[in-house]
Amino acid sequence: MGKGQKRNLNFLFLVGILAFAILFFSFKNLKKSTVDYSGWRTYAGSKDGIRYSSNDQINLSNVSKLQVAWTFSSGDRDTANHSQIQCNPIMVDGILYGLTPRVKLFALDAATGKQKWIFDPAVADIIAKKRQSSYFKIARGMTYWQDENGDNKRIIYGVGAKVYAINVQDGTQIHSFGENGVLDLSQNLDRETGTHDPYVSNTTPGIIYKDVLIIGMRVGEDADAAPGTIRAFDVRTGKLRWKFHTIPHPGELNYETWPDKEAYKKLGSANNWSGMSIDEKRGIVYVPTGSVGGDFYGGIRKGQNLYANSLLALDALTGKYIWHYQVVHHDLWDRDLAANPNLVTINKDGKSIDAVAQITKHGFIFLFDRTNGKPIFPIVEKPFPASDLPGEEAWPTQPIPTLPEPFARQTFNEEDVTDISPESHEEMLAQFKKIKYHKLFDPPSKSGSMIFPGFDGGGEWGGAAVDPNSAILYVNSSEMPWALTMVDKVRSDSKNFKGLGQTVYGNYCIACHGPELKGNGSSFPSLVNIGKKYSSEQITALLASGKNMMPAFKQIAPNELKALLDFLLQESTKTDQPVATPETVANQNPPKKYSILDDIPYAMTGYIRFEDKLGYPGIKPPWGTLNAMDLNSGKLLWKVPLGEYPELTKKGIPITGTECYGGPLVTKGGLVFIAASKDAKLHAFDKNTGKLIWQAQLPAPGYATPATYLIDGKQYVVIGCGGGKIGSKSGDAYIAFSLP
Repeated sequence: MGKGQKRNLNFLFLVGILAFAILFFSFKNLKKSTVDYSGWRTYAGSKDGIRYSSNDQINLSNVSKLQVAWTFSSGDRDTANHSQIQCNPIMVDGILYGLTPRVKLFALDAATGKQKWIFDPAVADIIAKKRQSSYFKIARGMTYWQDENGDNKRIIYGVGAKVYAINVQDGTQIHSFGENGVLDLSQNLDRETGTHDPYVSNTTPGIIYKDVLIIGMRVGEDADAAPGTIRAFDVRTGKLRWKFHTIPHPGELNYETWPDKEAYKKLGSANNWSGMSIDEKRGIVYVPTGSVGGDFYGGIRKGQNLYANSLLALDALTGKYIWHYQVVHHDLWDRDLAANPNLVTINKDGKSIDAVAQITKHGFIFLFDRTNGKPIFPIVEKPFPASDLPGEEAWPTQPIPTLPEPFARQTFNEEDVTDISPESHEEMLAQFKKIKYHKLFDPPSKSGSMIFPGFDGGGEWGGAAVDPNSAILYVNSSEMPWALTMVDKVRSDSKNFKGLGQTVYGNYCIACHGPELKGNGSSFPSLVNIGKKYSSEQITALLASGKNMMPAFKQIAPNELKALLDFLLQESTKTDQPVATPETVANQNPPKKYSILDDIPYAMTGYIRFEDKLGYPGIKPPWGTLNAMDLNSGKLLWKVPLGEYPELTKKGIPITGTECYGGPLVTKGGLVFIAASKDAKLHAFDKNTGKLIWQAQLPAPGYATPATYLIDGKQYVVIGCGGGKIGSKSGDAYIAFSLP
């Protein structure tokens, strides 16, 4: 062999060694950065929020054999059928953690469902000599944390404004966390909130990066709502680590976009109530926000309203701003970003891009490069109508993605009115014609506006699931129109005490219970004859603590509270019981102080579903769908109805789908599991085709997101069956399914 040949062989040998080294280290680094999707240790399954499991023991070939493995019932349901379970449970080291309708935290053997311990926050309140305030609140999950050595393990979860740290070994409260074991989210909000506590509640759990607990909160939706500041705390001590003002303060980025330079002093909301996601490799937390209070009238909050209705990217350790994108400008339609974003890697034009996908209530998916916020597909600012309400200045344009395609219908015209029966069509067509405005982003009006997709979506808090291998996103959608009508507010003066009660009712109650106190279905119960059901003391306690989805109204001043009670009791029962005079109240309580609510000239007549007298939506089906979207191309792959009304199916009407609450879970085994529908079933769909493969009847609807995990070689799927929404009966069970 010649020298030249030897040199060539040596060169090829070195090239081979180098190539092997590159492949080895690339593979090694890939393994290090790959997320483990085999468990369910976090709300939404993983911190990237994609509701995906790599377990495939349960798959397309055997899912039909699933059977109940165990059932756990807490006995906590509300017999009045108002309580709910919206919890997505987590599983760590063989223990399943979940929440009861009374927001008790429990630990079960995840293989058998046998209870290990339970923590009752109401008992903790009593021990701490505080007023019990933990009845039937909504909480969607909890957060698990352990230190580097695994010696310090705890569950962090919220009950109203209180956040607890619980020892995973025995379910006891960790008193070194917060103040005497409680972190109070209503404190240190960086704004004057008056003499009374603002409404604050930790509905969706926070998320943890290293030892930093990042947390949002639900606040009121009126103009006097608490500020929606994003905050981070030390997971060990509860001490504040950083905060980000969603309504910028002087000197902060985008403060100058607010025409009113004192907006930060008096406006609230722009909060994160729907959860977050974290890119742990980059240390970025993605935070979706809601609208600025109050909903439906923005004359007191002119401008674009940053950072409301935005997806924020922040440094998870410091809270430093990285980028944002506002998906609705000057929101007048309650278009909060209602679910955590999904982090996924897509392929576009031959390039691999780390992206973040954000679903919306109005049926869009906004898709961005997660490092810089640049849209993956063009987003067009389209013009929309001006408001006809004096004082309102609707933003002239709204961002509309060219892709991905919408997963919900965007239009509701006369030809779309329901046709499930001639009677229903005639009834709903007449109602449709009474409403003047029907198009997307038509501003609220005294002439009536159609909100479609409805106030509850489109996409909602159940969120979306994404298969990281295919970058296909799965999302359920409610296609229920709602009607919105504005009216002039009733005004009162100091000489008209009954008028004061009516004004307070108009400020805080009319949106849910209507101008005639009749409510709107089971979601918003009637207050007529409330005096025959509750005493004034019971109503006062309910207003102070809230219940289920009803917020607390601690901000109502004592004299206003007295006037409201007298108005409710006299108006609802139509009795001649004495009403307190303004002089009496003035002597016992301070006079009414200025409230920003005094500057709101209009009220809405209620959250009114557009449905017929039998309770069916007034639009042609489908009324609830499950959708598959290819994020690589932005194309909708399939859409199928989710849920059914058996009585309509028996009449030969094709499956309609139902309004749905709760999200999907997608697995490597080729399945999408989802409950969510009103028919109280857990469904399994073929993720490739949308074909329904299996379903099981539940004791109450599963308005929650299922979880799945593997223990001792057996895969389980667990769903909380709480019901309690849209006329469904309440339940208190968690049910686990597995193969025989």
